[in-house]
Order: sequence, then C-alpha cells, then structure tokens
Amino acid sequence: MQNMLIQTEPTPNPSTLKFLPGQSVMSGGTRDFATPEEAEASPLAHAIFSTGDVDGVFFGRDFISVTAGPGVEWRQLKPQILGILLDHFSSGAPLFNPGSAAAISIAPAEDIGDDPADAEIVAQIRELIDTRVRPAVAQDGGDIVYRGFQKGTVYLALQGACSGCPSSTMTLKNGIEGLLKHYVPEVETVEAV
Repeated sequence: MQNMLIQTEPTPNPSTLKFLPGQSVMSGGTRDFATPEEAEASPLAHAIFSTGDVDGVFFGRDFISVTAGPGVEWRQLKPQILGILLDHFSSGAPLFNPGSAAAISIAPAEDIGDDPADAEIVAQIRELIDTRVRPAVAQDGGDIVYRGFQKGTVYLALQGACSGCPSSTMTLKNGIEGLLKHYVPEVETVEAV
C-alpha cells in the first residue's frame, strides 16, 4: 500500500482526535478500549496505548478515535499515532489477536435490561438510536450504545470521543432525550451508564 494518507478530524471532545485511514477499520460493530489491559486484544490498540500518553482508543467502522491523557498535547502525540497507524495499515496486520473477542463492544453485564412488556417501545427506541443518533455521533468520533429501558428511563453508554466529552451531557439531554421523547412518548428521561 503506497502513499497512504491518514486524515485527522477534531471532535467535540478536545482530548480526542479522530483518525480516518481511508479504509474500513471494523466490518461490523465498534470496539472501545479504556485501559491498556483491554487493548491487549488488539495489536493496534496496544501499540497506541504503548505511547504512554493515551487514555482511550475507539474503533469505528472507518475511523479510530484516540483520547490523549491529561496534560498531553496533540502536537506531540499526533505524529506518534499517525506513525503507528501507517505502520499497521500498510503492513496488513490483523486488527485483533487470534482468539480475542474481536468486535464485541458491549458486555452483557453492563446492560440494565428491559421489561418484556415494553418490547414494542424498546424496538422504537433502538430503531431511532441506530438510524438517527449513532450515525451523527460516529461523525464526532464516538458511539452510543443502548443499555436498557426501565420505568420511562433510557440507559445509554457513551464510547470513544463521547466518553468524557464536555458537551456529552448536553447532547444526551438536549439532543437525544428530546428526539426520543418526541417520537416515543413513553420516554421520560435519558441517562448515561
């Protein structure tokens, strides 16, 4: 692969930068790495964490979001990350180690759960999140994952650039909550888990 160009985009989270390698990263799903231990499942995530200046790595469909640690300046970290990404994508190395749980973005233990009587409401909520919310959030270098619906409250997990973003609470309350309440009257509030 010659002359590979990796583009970068800022995200609403000033600590997170979105890297676009110009090719597919994940064929399906997303993967969020919050610790170096979690990153051991992926040679790429492990290499990014090995800089010592990274607090999070997120794989989306066609991007990688990297969250810099406190006090780390992007002008020093960005060239290191670009080098790691260029080496990885030009070598054709696998994204995940053989036998690792590759594209699993959510652990069932983190789900809040649903009341089976709310199946129709849950289907509407999931449809809105998948078609209206997730594509917009992916543009900002993150993801929002449905975790459950109970007693009028929708529980969502923020990943990638969304996790720890200063504007995530406003997005959750003003944007997502407003959208869901408009289309699904049974929704009273949205909470992050």
